[in-house]
Amino acid sequence: MPTPTPASAPRLAWLFDIDGTILITEGASRQAFSEALLERYGLKDDLKDIRFDGRTEPLILDDILAKHGLHFSNGEEAAYWNTVFDHMRRLLRPPRGRLLDGAEALIDRVAAEPAWVMGLLTGNMTEMARIKLQRFGLESRFAFGSYGEEAEDRIALAKRAVSGVAREYEIPPARCVVIGDTEYDVACARAAGARVVSVATGTRTRPELEVLEPDLLLDDLRDAVPLLEWAKGLA
Repeated sequence: MPTPTPASAPRLAWLFDIDGTILITEGASRQAFSEALLERYGLKDDLKDIRFDGRTEPLILDDILAKHGLHFSNGEEAAYWNTVFDHMRRLLRPPRGRLLDGAEALIDRVAAEPAWVMGLLTGNMTEMARIKLQRFGLESRFAFGSYGEEAEDRIALAKRAVSGVAREYEIPPARCVVIGDTEYDVACARAAGARVVSVATGTRTRPELEVLEPDLLLDDLRDAVPLLEWAKGLA
């Protein structure tokens, strides 16, 4: 990656969560895991008792394996993931899934700011994130990403992401903004020394997010003006 010149160097980094923040898959992710379990192991399970939201996909898989007493042998884990991805490509096709209101417009507004850089901070595996974003034409909109397979949990992942931003762009943690829809986004941002914007567009209500005391709390992303004004004050 080329070193930015002082005049063009970004001064603020945005770290977007995907599910419940940018888009929803209407259950396609859970179904893809479920159908991969059936295809590879003959186990029929809708996985409705497994918590997906806000967590890294490797941790989700750990819960599935523990529930069924499964252990991977050589090559089996990669094969399972590839089966999940294959099912996800099939399942996440129109009309299934939707972008959340205001998300794409916000991405456009952030991208238009020369002093800002935009990336992903998501529990999705890299390929799963690509499949979801590609469904809506957003796969090329982010300069970098931190993904579920890169760390053991969201906190470690956020620390890795913020360290990477500091290394590549010389942006300190206090000018990194995590934007997400769960308590996990708040916790990982705090642990990494970043700012955090909570948006009540996922499975958590505004009161549930409010008690976590994020730096900024929004009902949704439809009105980007307060968020953008707040962010400009950081940079």
